[in-house]
Amino acid sequence: MGLIKQQSIKSSILIYIGFAFGAVNMLILGPKILGPELLGLTRIITDAGITLATLSTFGTIPVIYKFFPFYNDYLSSKKSDLPAITGFICLSGFILVCIIGYFSQDIIVRKYSEKSPLFVEYSYLVYPFSFFMLAFMWLESFGWSFRLSVLTNGLREILPRIFFTILTLLLSVSFLSEQQYLLFFSFSYLLSGVLLYRFLRKSGKFAFTFKLSNVTRRLKPRMVNFGLFIFGAHFLNLLARTIDTFILASVSKGGLADAAIFTIATYVVTLMEVPQRSLNSVTIPILADAWKNRDLPKISSIYNKSVSNLLVIGLAMLILFVLNSGNLEQFLGDKFYGVSFAILIIGIGKLIDLGTGANTQILGTSSYWKVDFTTTAIYTLLALPLNYVLISKYGIKGAAYSSLISICFYNLMRFGFLYYKFKLQPYTLKNLLVVVIAFVCGLCAYLLPFMLNIYIDSIIRSVLFILLFIPVIYRFNISEEINTSITSMLKRVKK
Repeated sequence: MGLIKQQSIKSSILIYIGFAFGAVNMLILGPKILGPELLGLTRIITDAGITLATLSTFGTIPVIYKFFPFYNDYLSSKKSDLPAITGFICLSGFILVCIIGYFSQDIIVRKYSEKSPLFVEYSYLVYPFSFFMLAFMWLESFGWSFRLSVLTNGLREILPRIFFTILTLLLSVSFLSEQQYLLFFSFSYLLSGVLLYRFLRKSGKFAFTFKLSNVTRRLKPRMVNFGLFIFGAHFLNLLARTIDTFILASVSKGGLADAAIFTIATYVVTLMEVPQRSLNSVTIPILADAWKNRDLPKISSIYNKSVSNLLVIGLAMLILFVLNSGNLEQFLGDKFYGVSFAILIIGIGKLIDLGTGANTQILGTSSYWKVDFTTTAIYTLLALPLNYVLISKYGIKGAAYSSLISICFYNLMRFGFLYYKFKLQPYTLKNLLVVVIAFVCGLCAYLLPFMLNIYIDSIIRSVLFILLFIPVIYRFNISEEINTSITSMLKRVKK
C-alpha cells in the first residue's frame, strides 16, 4: 500500500487545489456573475458532453485498464497497437454520436424549449466539449496505466477550472460576450489534452502502430466481450448520475435555474469524492495486476483499507458541509433556496458510496466484470423512472431523494456479491465507532449558538468539529494510514 498511499496523497492535494478553484467558480463567481440560468447551462453542457464522450469510447477505456498489463509484459511500447486501435475506435464513436445527434435535434427542441430555451439555443456546444473531453479521457487512461495518476489528476482537476475562472472574470468585465463565453467554455479540456499528449509522447512509452500484435489477436475476443459489458455498465452508471440535471432542466418548474441549484449542491458533495478519485486512479492498475496474479489477500487488503480511509474522510466532510450549509444558502441568496437540504440528502448518499470502498474497482478489474454491468443496469433502471417521478412531483428535493435511494441500492448489490463470491467483508467495529464519534463531535458543533455573522460562525463551528474529531480518531487508531499521516505531520511541525 506504500505506492497507493504516496500517490493518493499527492493526487488528493492536486485535486483539492482544483476543487478550491472550483469552489470559487461554483459558489462565488458562478452565482454572482453568471446567475442561475447561465450557470445551469454550463452544467448541462458539461453533463451532456461527458455522457456523449463516454458513449463515444465504446468500451475502450476499461479495456485499456484491464489489458494494459498484458501489453506491457509482452510487447515493447513501439510494438503495442493498443493506443492506435483504441484511439481509432474513440474517433469513430464520436463521429457516429455526432451523426445521431444531428438527427435528434428535434427531440431537444421539444423537450427543452419551454423550460430551458437557452439550452436549445446553445446545444451545439455540447459536441466540441464532448470531443476534447473524449480525447482527454483516452489519454488519461494510458496515463493511469503508466502510473502517472498525479499528472493526470492535476490536468483534469486544475486546468479546466482555472480556465473557467478566467473566462468568467472576462465575462464580468464585458471583454467576452455571452456567446463567446460559452464557445470558449466548450473548449475547456483542449489544453489539458494537448499537454498530456505531449508528455506521454516525450516519455517514450506512448507510440502508434496499426499493425496487429499477437497480444491483440490472442486477447481480442476477451477484450471485445469485456469492453462492451463494462462500457455498458459505465455508461449506464454515468447516465443514472447525470440524468437528474437533464430532467430538472426539462420538467422542473425552474428549468435551468433549478439545475443550477442542484449543481451547486452536487458540487459541494463532490468534494467528498476527492480521496476516492485519487485512490481509484492508483488502485485500478494495482488491482488489475492482483487479479492477473490471483492475489486475493492483496485485493482484500486494498478493500479493507479503502473503506477505513474513505469512511473517516467522508464522515468528516459531510458533517462540515451540514454544519455550514445554512450559511452557504444565506450567502447565495433567495435565488438558490433549497441548496442546504439537497446537500444533506445527496451527502448521505455519497457517504454510503464512500463507505463501501473500492468495490467498483474490484469488480471492474476482476473476471466477474459482467456483474459490474448487471448491477449498474439495475441501478439505472431504478434511477431513471425514480428521477422522473420524484422530480416531476418534488423538484430539487425529488432529485436528491432519488439520488440517495438509487445509490444505496446500487452499493448494497455490489457489497453482497463480493461477500457471497469472495467472502470479502471490509468492515470492523472500528467502522461503527467512527460513525458514533463523528455524530457526537458534529452534534457538539451544531448546538453552538449563532456567532456574529455567517463567516465567523462557519469558521468557529468547523474548527471546533475538527479539534474534537481528529484527536479522537487518532486516539482510537481508526485508520493506520491516517494515523501515519498525522504522526508525520506532527513531526514536521515539531522540527
